[in-house]
Amino acid sequence: MTDKKRTETDWQDLRVFLALCRHGSLSGAARALGVNHATISRRIQSLESSVGEKLVERRPDGYVLTPAGTRTMEIASSMEAAAQGIARGGDETSLKGLVRVNAPPALSLAFVIEELARVPTVYPGLDIDIASDLRSISLDRHQADIAVRLGRPLDGDFIAKPMGRMDFGFYGTPRICAQIEAGMEPVFISFDEENADMPDATWLARNYPKARVSFRANNHVGQATAAKAGAGLALIPHYVGRRERTLQLCKMPVEPASREIWILTRRQDRNNQPIRTVADFLMESFSNNRQLFEA
Repeated sequence: MTDKKRTETDWQDLRVFLALCRHGSLSGAARALGVNHATISRRIQSLESSVGEKLVERRPDGYVLTPAGTRTMEIASSMEAAAQGIARGGDETSLKGLVRVNAPPALSLAFVIEELARVPTVYPGLDIDIASDLRSISLDRHQADIAVRLGRPLDGDFIAKPMGRMDFGFYGTPRICAQIEAGMEPVFISFDEENADMPDATWLARNYPKARVSFRANNHVGQATAAKAGAGLALIPHYVGRRERTLQLCKMPVEPASREIWILTRRQDRNNQPIRTVADFLMESFSNNRQLFEA
């Protein structure tokens, strides 16, 4: 049990604690901060001693926050945001700070990164950190401030806003498409075995159960690259296929339904101006490029 006696809190302990919250492991936090595991462990013990409560519990799959840890994380995150603003100086009314964004890898590579790269030029005090993970990272653990998701979230204390829809099609080289139109059985490109449970992959397996999958990659951009090389037909979003001039859309008997695109922010951040500004920027970007995403 942690001693309930409280001592003065060290900001460096809080900084290490936030890193552990975001990465979920001693090794991840150590890599992020450039220190060793022992330093992370020592700092967490020091912080627990200072607040007088247990903040994290070790599980087989990583560290999880206790209720006290969740409360401490919220406070530490606010302190971090304030410290970043102070460090930048300047006019109090100017926008400053780091905003973390999470989006699926293909969406990041083929659209979001290019759009968000304009943020620091429009708002010189704002910095962007984008994580393009196939598996969603946590807003609750402050790994991200903004998340772009496919499909409406069903739980969590988030503000979720729709940004449009994503339509899909089969793309291939003109030669591949001509062969299929002439009656050749299609050969497909899909997700790798580790990600065979992705909605696109399961839809393809269900609707074309006997078809050969000649090439597998873990994101749509990689699948489009394989399609350009002639490996087969790739079931990819239009925003990826339309940007590849050497690919064309091939009509198939059945095609998947649209998926909704949503943007999520934490409800507690609704008055955080940097986060709101970047979220609004993203929403406008999707709105202005709706024709790229929809059939």
